[in-house]
Amino acid sequence: MHHEHHADLNLQSLRAAVLGANDGILSISSLLVGMASGHAAPTTIVITGISGLVAGAMSMATGEYVSVSSQADSERANLSKEAGELDNDWDGELAELAGLYHARGVAPDVARTVAFQLMQHDALDAHAREELGIMERTLARPMTAAMASAAAFAIGAALPVLAATLAPAAARLPAIVTTSLMCLGLLGVLGASAGGARAIVGARRVIVWGVAAMVSTYMIGRLVGEHLP
Repeated sequence: MHHEHHADLNLQSLRAAVLGANDGILSISSLLVGMASGHAAPTTIVITGISGLVAGAMSMATGEYVSVSSQADSERANLSKEAGELDNDWDGELAELAGLYHARGVAPDVARTVAFQLMQHDALDAHAREELGIMERTLARPMTAAMASAAAFAIGAALPVLAATLAPAAARLPAIVTTSLMCLGLLGVLGASAGGARAIVGARRVIVWGVAAMVSTYMIGRLVGEHLP
């Protein structure tokens, strides 16, 4: 028995999770660095971090839900249209499906036989898969996508918030930066390794951008903290 394992969908899910967690770490750590560099009170820093975590997670969930819902609406509309075409012109749809297989290199008679058998089994599924590229396992699921995106962001954002909460006042800023950059580097390694790329390249890429974001908010925090009462 020959078995093969394909992890393309798992890889997509992993990339989405890494992206959400990366966004949570980077945005909230940069926010906290700006607050800390502006000499905000410890309570204010923690409240800001928690509020940013909740707001960011909700924003991610909303954006993902709206985006994936649009995709789901498009899929439903295309499936409905295809179902109508199958009801009105079965022979034409059979010829169309056979033509798709023939274009891929299947002999005309074999292509028609395969198309006929597949349509006898489940005509809409056959056309959805071959003509529209829609399959059950890849159907858009808005609520699932929204919850997953929000969870990934929240988990990532919780790391710098915990660093800000647990570190002593004198070490709060270094703790936020160190924790965040270490976690960003780990996520960079994970994402690169999952895609078959060099881990060091993935880590370096995300750390460079993380440093750039934190330096920017640090400078803004210092500037605002010094010139505003």
